[in-house]
Order: sequence, then C-alpha cells, then structure tokens
Amino acid sequence: AGVRVSSLQWAGGFTGGDGRSFAESVDDAVEAIAAAATLAAPVVVIHTGCRGGHTRSHAARLLGHALESLLPVASRAGVALAVKAVHPTAAANCGFLAGLDEALEVVERFDAPAIRLALDLWHFAHEPGLTALLPRLARATAVVQVADRCGPSAADADRLPAGHGALPLESVVLDLVEHGYTGAFEFDPVGEAVEILGYEGVWRETRLVIDAWADRHAAGRVGSRGFASQPPRGPLQRAQFRGTAGAAARRSHASSHTGSTG
Repeated sequence: AGVRVSSLQWAGGFTGGDGRSFAESVDDAVEAIAAAATLAAPVVVIHTGCRGGHTRSHAARLLGHALESLLPVASRAGVALAVKAVHPTAAANCGFLAGLDEALEVVERFDAPAIRLALDLWHFAHEPGLTALLPRLARATAVVQVADRCGPSAADADRLPAGHGALPLESVVLDLVEHGYTGAFEFDPVGEAVEILGYEGVWRETRLVIDAWADRHAAGRVGSRGFASQPPRGPLQRAQFRGTAGAAARRSHASSHTGSTG
C-alpha cells in the first residue's frame, strides 16, 4: 500500500502490572522488535508499566534489566526502543516514569542508539522546565507524539487535534527541530472531536496545521515569540510528520500491536 510506518506501539509492562511475568513481557517485546523490522518501522515504543506493588527503585531495576536484554536484539534488527514517560495525573497506571528528567536519565545512562525516548507533547508540552531540557530531548528522542488539550492533563481528557486546544505545540515542535531533532512527528488525536470531524476531516485540518508550521519555519520562525532575526538552525521537513487520527486502543501483545501509519 506504500504506507511508511513511523513506529510500532507498543511493548513493555515489565513491572507485571498488566498480569504478565517479566519473562513474558520481554518475550513479547522481542516479538514486537521482529514485527517492527518486518514493517521497516524504525521505532518500538516502550511503556514501562506501573509500579505494580514494587518500590520505585525496584521498578527501575526491572526496566533496566529488560532494556539490557532487549538492546542487542534491537540493535541487530536496526530498531530503536523508545521509552515513554507519562504524566502522573493522566496515566498513573501506564508507567512509573512520571517525568522527562527521569526518562532522560534512563536513556542517557545506556548511551546507545537503540535506546531512545518517545516524547508525548500531550503529556509534557506545558511541563515546567521543558525549555531547558530541549537540547537533551532533541538528542535522545526517536519519535514525538502530538495531540492538543484544554486545561490540565487528566485521565479522561481528550487528545484533541493540533490547534483545537491550548498547548504551545508549534513552539515546542519548532524548538525541537532547531535543536537538531530529525525524527517523525506522529499526530495522534483521540476523542469526541475526532468522532465529530471524522478521519478525513481530522486529516485535512492536521495537514493545514503542518503546512502552516513548515511555512512559518521556512520563512524565518514566526510563532508565539514573534519573528526570528536568525534563520532556523535545522530544516523542518514535511515528511517528518505522520498522522493517525482516531487510533484504536493500544494492546500489549505483539500479535496485536498497532502501528502509527502515514
């Protein structure tokens, strides 16, 4: 069909919070890596799993042991494992990495091309201190997930299409590019707005948003901080953007992984 897959979602749950053993979760991740290689997907997103009754330090050790086991498999397959942090107010049961600092420390400790970060701007675009982390994030991130929201992050909040909420998505996206990020941006809205607009409507609106961002970046960076006196340091390529509107719920087993499609 000529579709380029930007990432495969997802593997993980190494803490046992979803009822699987550590060994079963690692085996599932090995299957996910193989599936990603078959699809020529460069990234498998890794959800750590919740604490599952463990201390935070033990949960971190389980994640570290899993990544150590998977690193040679991913390296041979040419697939990056992108560890995803989630905001505690929105998805406390999905992962124990509750902040970008903590997730970056995990990735940077490995210092390996196959261990990267998945950055979800729906969770962290308004995070205090994000600007200071942008150089590290641009180096460590394999895929950026984009969705908008109004108000604080919450478990029942919709993932709105870009431009339908209050997050500074354009500013963060362009800052990441200017700091050297060259990976994909996945637009992943889910909720009532998607149902109302329909897939084609969300795609058309997202395409317009992407084109406007790329045009302003090419013109010299127009955004919330005004017109930049210097040209952008890195080109914003429209091919970096991938869309997936109204995606199905993510399930953990490799046989039913959901790929984010172009």
